[in-house]
Amino acid sequence: MSTGVIIALIVIVAVVVAVLAVLTVRARGAHGGGGLKRRFGPEYDRAVARHDGDVQAAERELAALVERHGGLRERPLEPAERERYEARWTATQEHFVDSPREAVAEADRLVAELAGARGFPDAAQYEEQVAALSVHHARHVQGYRSVHRFAGAQGKADGTADGSSDAAAPGTEDLRGALLEARALFEDLLAPARGEVTSKKTETTTTATARRDGHSRHLPRAFQRHQPKES
Repeated sequence: MSTGVIIALIVIVAVVVAVLAVLTVRARGAHGGGGLKRRFGPEYDRAVARHDGDVQAAERELAALVERHGGLRERPLEPAERERYEARWTATQEHFVDSPREAVAEADRLVAELAGARGFPDAAQYEEQVAALSVHHARHVQGYRSVHRFAGAQGKADGTADGSSDAAAPGTEDLRGALLEARALFEDLLAPARGEVTSKKTETTTTATARRDGHSRHLPRAFQRHQPKES
């Protein structure tokens, strides 16, 4: 074998090793501390808090979630489906004016149903559903937890004959905050997924939704906090 061939083989091997090294570093970055923190945002901090500050344990938990649910691909919604979900959420929000607790329970069911429609585990697997949502919608999943917790508390209170759970029942402000948080996840789920091919009608509906997300979006009176008058 000539010297030139040997040198060429050495160069090829060196290039292959370098490429593999780069890919390995990128893979570690995606599942390592920095990558996990970027991906999970507030969920990263919650995981660390759950593990009493043990960052490594928290990152192992989050990496396992990515391994389990990272490959999930959200199912596209038909334009008519989006419109129905939007109409139901609007009705739920309006219902809050007269019955905050019932509205929060409705929001809990509606978010769970929409998540299932998008391809996440269904409502019967709440923990798995939340785990999958935390991987793909980490910045808004806490709102779903809140309405689910309050809806569960309401169910227990309704089943208590002596009403002893009323003392621990959430106030209207807590319920309002939970519903607003859940709305962020609901709208995130309603929007087309990244790379999803949408029809013209879907794009129009989504644009209209985005416009309503601005300051001009009307909220029921119960959602409007009273501002102190200026002297």
